[in-house]
Amino acid sequence: MNKNRIIGSGKQIEGSIKEAVGKVLGDAKLQVDGKAEQAEGKAQNLIGTIEDTLKPS
Repeated sequence: MNKNRIIGSGKQIEGSIKEAVGKVLGDAKLQVDGKAEQAEGKAQNLIGTIEDTLKPS
């Protein structure tokens, strides 16, 4: 597991928390920010997965 996968997973979790807090508070901007951060985390996680796959054993 490389650092991009770890950081990406962290961003996904952080984004989920922001989105949930935004829903509770009725803050649409916080919800959107959370969803965007989740998408960024998924992309970074995917990059890490690709790097792990291409990495010679």
